[in-house]
Amino acid sequence: MRFKIYFFAVLSIFITSSAFSSDYTKTKYPVVLVHGLFGFDDILGIDYFYRIPQILRSGGTQVYVIKVSAANDSELRGEQLLKQVRHIRAISGSKKVHLIGHSQGAQTIRYVASVKPKFIASVTSIGGVNWGSSLADVVRRTFSPGSFSEHTIATVTNSVTKLIELLSGHKTLPTDSVAALESLTTQGTLAFNRKYPEGVPSYYCGKGNAVENGVRYFSWSGTGVVTNFFDASDYVLLATSSVFSEPNDGLVSACSSNLGHVLRNNYNMNHADEINQLLGISSWFETDPVNVYRDHVNRLKNMGL
Repeated sequence: MRFKIYFFAVLSIFITSSAFSSDYTKTKYPVVLVHGLFGFDDILGIDYFYRIPQILRSGGTQVYVIKVSAANDSELRGEQLLKQVRHIRAISGSKKVHLIGHSQGAQTIRYVASVKPKFIASVTSIGGVNWGSSLADVVRRTFSPGSFSEHTIATVTNSVTKLIELLSGHKTLPTDSVAALESLTTQGTLAFNRKYPEGVPSYYCGKGNAVENGVRYFSWSGTGVVTNFFDASDYVLLATSSVFSEPNDGLVSACSSNLGHVLRNNYNMNHADEINQLLGISSWFETDPVNVYRDHVNRLKNMGL
């Protein structure tokens, strides 16, 4: 069994060796990575998108890792991102960028593509909350608006958010964990979709338009939960997955993640695996998450983008 695993690992490296060439991911436009709720660019040298920026750069891509509010409303986060996209366009000399967002980052990038499509070449949602999260719905019902329990949990989560931003070396950005929660509920997401409908399926679990306003829309996600015995975060996601009645990655259902051209929504990955966390520990029997990013950016390159 060990020999078999070793053999296929070596074979995989051999087959994909061309992916490490200097121009495999050399896109026309820069790639911008956007984190989700309670996210960061890096903490103490550890990337949110673990090892992904470095691998993409090694293939020729210009990569920018963005920091927006770790917990806040998706439109506010979108405005923060838009400001940084303007800056990236100025310093890179590129008219457009590719936006790749994970979790709430999907709503964040969708906002920018909707209000300024001329700045955006493509939008890629990864484990995106594009049609709400059952977990957010449960939390919203548990901590009713205006209640003492809501105030208490908001105080705690806001403090955690400020600590995350402190550890990531950034000045504290506006924090509102209740606004973030509202953005991720089914009701909040549907309201967001009515204002920014590009790429959104017309019905739950459907597929959206692949091109809107000249912007190409893609999505992918997973339905794994415990994917590696050695990954401690898997057991947290196992607990959160219990509120779902359909395939999910521990935080978002496969159907909710659909946006535009659905590349795949059933990788054996959980919500953390989708960004190559925890520290690159993922399923031994599924595509390496880093390779999914690299191959997707190569796809954009081959489309002339």
